[in-house]
Formats: sequence, structure tokens, C-alpha cells
Amino acid sequence: MGTLLETIHSPVDLKRLSVAQMVDLAEEIRECLIQTLSRTGGHLGPNLGVVELTIALHTVFDTPTDRILFDVSHQAYVHKILTGRLDRFGTIRQPGGLNGFMLRSESDHDCYGAGHAGTALSAALGMAVARDLAGGKENVIAVAGDAAFTNGISFEALNNIAQQTRRLIVVLNDNEWSIDRNVGAIAGYFHRIVTNEHYNRLHSSAKRIVEKIGGKTAVEVIRRAEEAAKSMLWPSILFEEFGLQYFGPIDGHNLPLLVETFKFLKTSDQGPVLLHVLTQKGRGFQPAIDGQKKFHGLGPYDPETGVTKPAGVPTYSEVFANTLARIANNDARVVAITAAMPNGTGLDLFRPHHPNRYFDVGIAEEHAVIFAAGMATRGYRPFCAIYSTFLQRAFDPIVHDVALQKLPVVFCMDRAGLSGDDGPTHHGLFDISYLRGVPDMVLMAPKDEDELADMMKTALQIDGPSAIRYPRGAVAGVSCKVDPQVLTVGKAEVLSDGSDVAILGLGPMVSMAQELAEKLKRDGVSAAVINPRFIKPLDREMLELYARRVGAFVTFEDHVKMGGFGSAVIEALQEIGSAAPVVPTVLLSMGRSIACDPNTD
Repeated sequence: MGTLLETIHSPVDLKRLSVAQMVDLAEEIRECLIQTLSRTGGHLGPNLGVVELTIALHTVFDTPTDRILFDVSHQAYVHKILTGRLDRFGTIRQPGGLNGFMLRSESDHDCYGAGHAGTALSAALGMAVARDLAGGKENVIAVAGDAAFTNGISFEALNNIAQQTRRLIVVLNDNEWSIDRNVGAIAGYFHRIVTNEHYNRLHSSAKRIVEKIGGKTAVEVIRRAEEAAKSMLWPSILFEEFGLQYFGPIDGHNLPLLVETFKFLKTSDQGPVLLHVLTQKGRGFQPAIDGQKKFHGLGPYDPETGVTKPAGVPTYSEVFANTLARIANNDARVVAITAAMPNGTGLDLFRPHHPNRYFDVGIAEEHAVIFAAGMATRGYRPFCAIYSTFLQRAFDPIVHDVALQKLPVVFCMDRAGLSGDDGPTHHGLFDISYLRGVPDMVLMAPKDEDELADMMKTALQIDGPSAIRYPRGAVAGVSCKVDPQVLTVGKAEVLSDGSDVAILGLGPMVSMAQELAEKLKRDGVSAAVINPRFIKPLDREMLELYARRVGAFVTFEDHVKMGGFGSAVIEALQEIGSAAPVVPTVLLSMGRSIACDPNTD
């Protein structure tokens, strides 16, 4: 660890450094990030890109009195290091350690918890208006990546900022990437601000003329003048139309420039402002620069080469994407849609096979669902691959635009259940609850990768909405059929029969159900093990059969208890007039489960 970094226990220590020392500190922080995350994994690329920006913010502003918000906040590692958490930084994203995102309960300097994109501007505006009402003087700064501006919530906030407050600083951190390269008109707009062809032609012509008249020294003077005037020559009309004074673009790695700019903006009385900074994701670590997608967020790696250990076993995301590509080979109706997550959902494997039937709509889940609905009205079969936790944002379009019109959109919910080290904002623990009540929705959960392929094939035959939930990470490792089969909708699979208790293991929880059955067998208890396959519709014929034979049901699921699979079984048994008790069991943490009393919360 660098000697300067060891002296930083709070932002107060940072303010004592000279600019030259801050430049050295930036390199020490980069080395700390590279070495630490090589052991723990994490969001390396985004944090390497905001080192100078974060140092400048904490040099000029005074947290926790001043409020600094990071959109998504996966790029807040440097912020954590500078605000007294360096001694615990080696625990980031580990059990009992620092959270991988900002967390209000972790530090007073984390003024707003986050984990999903598009929230920073709205939350910052809320803080600014609350400050104004209370007569406060603190500064509020929202740092948002360019990808966040493809999210509708960001534009809803922009529409209100100038009308609601006179003092708010928005920092647009422009690195052209979210997880994959940014797409759409907004990404193109930001690019045009920086690379306007008319500006470039004028620049080239002027350089030739000036060099002939005054030599290379004169060219350098003119170049600096042009850079200084660039924001005046090519202002960002978009943000000014929203009522924000626009400054930039400026070099997001030039510490002296950043510090002076923030000092100016801190005392500016021109109304809310937006500062456009250009940064390089992965700066200081060539493997991260060369592999932007990989180093957005990854597991442990070699800190010298960036090489990660080969996964060995494929993931559910990969099986999903490869299966979809094969299905699309034989069905021209199949299209794939992602909301800025081609890598996370595996669809970057589908894209090369069917580039004209692959659509990345940016961080816009609501639009993704309605876009899919529109395609479905014209005879296509959209597979909408969105993390379970992110699909929550699109609940209204699922109901009003897909289900009420009985459109055959397939929702492929990656990261259902627990999502490992990313913490509570990324756990997919609510999808059964929020989809089970939607009319005509068919909801499935595969026990392994072979059954996932079967369910995808089955979804193609359903003339209405359907959803498949599957976990993050490695598959079960079973062999897959060459041709997936169409399952009977609403029919469970009895894996082993029994007469004393029926154990229903949902999706990957089948293995836990089998383990319990083996333990009960040793105690002389006969247990049936059932793979439900379908959460909705439930196999009522199976439930009626075992309700007459067994003394109790046990359910296993990776979901919250209320409104989950266990609740569905209880409701179904009550409707068929069975008094058989049900013990719903939910997975609370990785590798640990707890039995819940069905009569309590």
C-alpha cells in the first residue's frame, strides 16, 4: 500500500495534500484497487476510471455535510477508500464485509443507497429541495454515467430540476460504456458533442493555416484556446433546454482542472449545472482497458496479467443464450431483447448468430417490455432477457402492455434467487410474488440446464405471456438432449414417490429436497420428492393426489416467503379443501436455509 494512501483516514486528510501529492495518491489508489480486487473480485474498470474525479470531489466538497451521490454506485469504491474504510477495503463484497455499492447504514458519507441505474438525479433533486425548504447551505452533487441517461427516470428528473431548485450539480461521467458499449441516440449525442465533424474540419484547416504563418508554437497556442472555447462553440443544447447550465467536456483525469472546476461550480449562482467529464474506464490497467466488458465486474484475477481462472462449467446465462440461438435457427419469429446487459444475460453469445434479431435497448427495462409487446403484435416471439431484480421496474408494462393483451412475450429472468456478492439490490427474491398474480402468466423454474432448454421450447408454444426464472452461476452439470422437448403446461415431475411427506423443491432447490428425503429415509420416513416445474399454473392433480396420501407438505424455494411458491401451494390446497399442513422453507443466505412457520411472517 502506498505511503500517501495510508495517511488518508477521512476527506479532511485529503484536503491537506498538494495537487502533486494528489496525483501520486491517484496512482496509489489505482494500485490498491488492482491488487485488492484481484483477490475479492468486483467492479474494477468503473472505479479505475473515476479515481481523479472522486479525489477532486472530496477535495472541494465536505462530506457528510455535502451530499455526493453515485448513480448505481458500483463506482463508489474510491469514495469508500477516501471516507475512512481503507482498513476494511479488503472485505468488499465478502460476507460481513463492505457492500459493493453505497449503503447508508455503512457510513454517514454514503448519503444514498443504490444498486440500480437512473436513481441519482431524482434522489439528488429530492435532497436539494429538502435543503432549500430547511434553509440549508450544503451542496448536492449527483455523479451519473452516460449510460444512466438512457434510463427514463433520469429524464424524468431532468424535466424537474430547473423548476425545483437553483443549486444542484450534476456530473456526467462519460466513458462510452455501462457494461457493454452504450447504445442508442443518447450515446450518439454525447459522442457528437466531443467529435463534431464540422469542428474537426475547422480544426484541421486552421492548423494548416496557422502552422504556415506562425509555426508549431502558434499551433499549440491555438489548440489550447480551441479546447478552452469548445464548450462555447458546441454547447450541449439538450441540457440547456432542460434548464441546466452546461460546462465541458473536460478531461476527467486532469486533477488540477477538476479541482478548479468544482471550486467554481461550488460558488456558482447560475442555477443548476451539469459538468461533462470524459474518463477512461479501466485507466491504469491495460487488461481492463482492453477488456471493458470483462473488467466491469468480475471475480478474482491475476493482478499482473488480468487473467481469470477458466470457469469450466457453463453458466445458466450461457446455456440460455446458446439454446436460444439454436431455437432461432429453426424459428424466424424468435428475437432476443436485453436492457444493456448482453454480457450478463449471455446474449452476447446469441448476437453473432442472429445480429438482425438481437436488440439492446439500453438501461430501459420498461421500454424493453413494451418494445417486445409491439413486436409480439406482429407475429414475433420476443425473449426478453432481464435480471429478476431489474424486471421489477417493468411491472406496469408486464401487466398493461403484455398480459392484458395476452401477447406471447417470454421473460427470461436471470439472477433469480440470491445473486452472490452483489448484495440485496441484486437478489431476485420477489419475482414469484410480483408475477404470480398477473392474469394468463405462465411461470416456470427449471431444476437444471436441460429443463431450462425444455422450458424455452415450451414457451414458444404458449399463446400468451410466460416467464422462466433461473439462478446466477454454474449449471447443475447434467447432459442435455439434442432437441429440447415441449413440456405439458402445469404438469409437475415426480422424482421419487413417498407416503409420509411430499417435498417440493422449486428449480435448483430440488437438490435440497432430495437431501432432506434421504435424511428422512434414514429415520424411517417415506418422502416423495417433486419437481414442480410450474409455479403457475400449479399441478393441482398432483397436489390432490398427495394431499390424500401424506401427512404434510414441505416446499423449498429461493425467494421471500410472502407471496412465493410455498404460499401458492397453501392457497391451492385450501381451494381444493385439503387440511394438509405445509411447511414453506426459503433460502435466506448462500448455503443456508430456514424452515418457516406458515402462519407467521
